[in-house]
Amino acid sequence: MPSHSSRGTGAGSLFESREHPPQHYLIAHSDGGARGNPGPAGYGVVIQDESGRKVAALSEYLGHQTNNFAEYQGLIAALEYALQHRPKALKLISDSELLVRQIKGIYKVKNPTLKDLHARAKELISQLDWFSIGHALREHNQEADRLANEAMDKGAGRVARAPLRQAQGRLSPVQSLPSTGVAGQEFEGIVRDGKVLLLTGALPEGTRVQVRVKK
Repeated sequence: MPSHSSRGTGAGSLFESREHPPQHYLIAHSDGGARGNPGPAGYGVVIQDESGRKVAALSEYLGHQTNNFAEYQGLIAALEYALQHRPKALKLISDSELLVRQIKGIYKVKNPTLKDLHARAKELISQLDWFSIGHALREHNQEADRLANEAMDKGAGRVARAPLRQAQGRLSPVQSLPSTGVAGQEFEGIVRDGKVLLLTGALPEGTRVQVRVKK
């Protein structure tokens, strides 16, 4: 897979062929997924330096989203990390052939949500000194895949889905207390006849919860 560099913000200069990476660069193995597609989604990213030494592990639960949404969020997280840490050079490896080909401009992006994420990714790439992206089979991306699945399991992190709305308020995530064994998990619900009904998941009898409604 040939490498590519980002030099400037023009579309023609976003991916210029370059055989060799700089002396120092980061390597990001990225994966994203959604159970049910759409469904509970998350991403995982493993960051290494050019010698293969692990320097960071990123993961996030994204709420009810699609596989492609999660893949793009993983890419964006890796790009943001590279811009916040030296060197500003990144080689990204993803098991999503669609994402790789869309970033390279081989495939067009038609989905409106993905268009916004694609534009954000290109903006971040243009700020790097060097960038390369390539595809790898999932069996060669196992740690990132594990992190993505752990994020989906835990339901932790920022929530990117559209909020539920009821009357004049917004239903916040419902969280249980630590003694229930489901602390930190997130559940969707809606208010009907003055009661909160869960739309996803189930809680044991007697679970104490806190509900916060915002305007």
